[in-house]
Amino acid sequence: MVEHSFRKAGVESSSLSIGFMNIPNNYQLLQEILKSLNKVVVAYSGGVDSTFLLKAAVDTLGAENVLACISAGPIEPKNQLDRAAKVAKSIGAKLKTIGANELSDPNFTANKADRCFHCKSHLCRTLLELAKERGFKHVIFGTNYDDLNDFRPGNRAMKVFGIRCPLAEAKLTKSDIRQLSRKLGLPTADLPASPCLASRIAYGLEVTEQRLRQIDEAEEYLRTLGLVEFRVRHHDTIARIEVRPQDIGKITTEPARSQIVNKMKSLGFKFVTVDLQGFRSGSLNEMLSEQNRDLFSDHGGRI
Repeated sequence: MVEHSFRKAGVESSSLSIGFMNIPNNYQLLQEILKSLNKVVVAYSGGVDSTFLLKAAVDTLGAENVLACISAGPIEPKNQLDRAAKVAKSIGAKLKTIGANELSDPNFTANKADRCFHCKSHLCRTLLELAKERGFKHVIFGTNYDDLNDFRPGNRAMKVFGIRCPLAEAKLTKSDIRQLSRKLGLPTADLPASPCLASRIAYGLEVTEQRLRQIDEAEEYLRTLGLVEFRVRHHDTIARIEVRPQDIGKITTEPARSQIVNKMKSLGFKFVTVDLQGFRSGSLNEMLSEQNRDLFSDHGGRI
């Protein structure tokens, strides 16, 4: 079955590298998991994992048994929705835009270590209600196998609400998913990760629509300079910019340096810094104590 899927994408099994040979087995397991779910709502963001999951679900179950749902609101980057909609259309999936309204929840806006738990809880409730209304059996998320070992309080929310994560269940890692996405011709195969904008705001600093807008506009500007993998971390009056180490010189030499400073200050930041450690995913989690990590993680204490 997995070989058939690759042949449909124009890939012969004989062309798979030795290092790739174990991945089709995981893909076949993914298809078996999806078949057992029968009819699914996919939490879709347009990122690498959820796009791959959506493609696998449509190929395995048929488009009539799959509904992709994407959240549109202030915590999502503006450039994400249109691109995600085009990709879903190319896959042949039905797409519904939903609003989870996270900013109405003081537990979310307080921006403590469990912020992601409350965000995911809102999304889970919304998608489960929608699935029930539309007659879909399950809601599935694109959590991958690597995510299970990271500090992700949102994983706990999915357990609480009985959400399935087929990629993680099939033990597909981010690297596996990128490789499979390339074989299937998905345009997201090499797309950088783009978590919600709230993840850029330092813990303890209230999540507001204004701060989310500042981050979105700041990152959109950096994108116009040709940067690919980066973050603008919001520390109230300070914008801390993370880029790949090889790109630090690109943003600290003129005229880019002055242009970036002027742009950030025009958005309301008083100080502009460049993190010499460079880009690293989840760097704000470095502020958390081990006690906080244990308390709010999926495999730690209670929420």
